[in-house]
Amino acid sequence: MHAAGQIANFKTRSKLAPDRIKDALNSSLPEDILIVSVQSVPLRFDSQRSARSKHYRYTVTTERFADPFIRHFAARFSYPLNTGSMRRAAKTLTGKHDFKSFQASGSSELNTVRTIKKIKIEKKRDLVYIDIRADGFLYNMVRIIAGTLLEIGRGKMPEKSVKEILLKRDRRSAGPTAPAKGLCLMNVEY
Repeated sequence: MHAAGQIANFKTRSKLAPDRIKDALNSSLPEDILIVSVQSVPLRFDSQRSARSKHYRYTVTTERFADPFIRHFAARFSYPLNTGSMRRAAKTLTGKHDFKSFQASGSSELNTVRTIKKIKIEKKRDLVYIDIRADGFLYNMVRIIAGTLLEIGRGKMPEKSVKEILLKRDRRSAGPTAPAKGLCLMNVEY
């Protein structure tokens, strides 16, 4: 998984200004990680528990051979995809539902009810973007939703199966877990 909009917090007794802390962190981090901003927040703020919604993007390339500039950030899926079928199936997932069927097997989360605010599926040339905004996500939920929608898009599962998958509350009824490299956390809202 990748992150373009990851938020983290920590407590410090440092008297350095936020910009100086940002520079100090960036000078010590590996090249593939960049702190883009630092700000002071109230002590009660928790970057994980205070989140009101998150936006994930799952990116798929449908080319037979992946573009070397995106190959680390997009899953390769070299089947023709019917994005119309994917969009229609995704509508069933919007709203408040029990997403137990879209949770990784063996996960210990007991409350599996989440609210998906929006799912957008967009095709641009050989790339398909699956954008999902929700109040929270279960472990591997986005990747399982993406895997299910991709199976629907290639005609291996009917569009109507999404409703049945939700009702079954069984991970085995959903599609495969899509590869991690296509997943990116785009934004967190507080």
